[in-house]
Amino acid sequence: MSVDAPPDGRLVARLHVAELGSGRPTVLLHGGGPGCTAWTDFGPVAARLAADRRLIFIDLPQYGASEAPDITGPAASFHAAAVLGALDALGVGRADFVCQSLGGSVALALAARHPDRAGRLVVTGSQPVPGPCGVRSDTTLGPRARADYYGGEGPTVEKMRALIADLEWHDPSGLPDRTVQLRYEASLTPAPDQRGVPEDLTADLPNVRSPVLLLWGEHDPFAGPAYAHAVAARLPRADVAVLGRTAHHPAEERPAAYAALAAAHLDGNLS
Repeated sequence: MSVDAPPDGRLVARLHVAELGSGRPTVLLHGGGPGCTAWTDFGPVAARLAADRRLIFIDLPQYGASEAPDITGPAASFHAAAVLGALDALGVGRADFVCQSLGGSVALALAARHPDRAGRLVVTGSQPVPGPCGVRSDTTLGPRARADYYGGEGPTVEKMRALIADLEWHDPSGLPDRTVQLRYEASLTPAPDQRGVPEDLTADLPNVRSPVLLLWGEHDPFAGPAYAHAVAARLPRADVAVLGRTAHHPAEERPAAYAALAAAHLDGNLS
């Protein structure tokens, strides 16, 4: 299967949803950077994962073409409830999840509180808990980068390229112009000032019964592989896989390797 453009989407329970392929439902949830959408984060692995799966690309509230309400309470809980609403409207009872950063925290919260709705999880670059036992985790980096991007003269293509090169890719020489353009265009949608309160999921992690693969970039500037191992220790059924030569977005930087590991976990072949 070759996928060169995002599939057509529609609003479902106030969220923008696009689908590709058929088979076991697998939800893709994006990160929290400016202009992130499910397609920008996971389009490069879509063809491989859609070979035998029904991929459901969901843009979280305030992202992409989803509606953008103010979020005043805990952010992960708000997004998890919104995702559940969309899955209910789609008639999807149980799904696997492949998630980037913010999306991973959302999926972990959902899996902990609604275990009947979550199958296997692939989580990348997420920070569901404060840095445990002194392990490095910079929770201020994302808000600072967002403020810099939207500050001054506002969003530009050049600022988007610099943001991705500095924080998301280990070797930005391979960064496609199309990726930069898509992210820039998506970042122009006005979002409310109220983005929700950061949420500590420490108490939730022991309740995640789903098998979880923490699929990490070796050079992630937000939280490195040691953080992924510390989170895995708090989950009942977790493994860690680290991809070298990648940073915060390994699904984009090394899509073939990422898709192979994600598919093996989703298929139960890493057990």
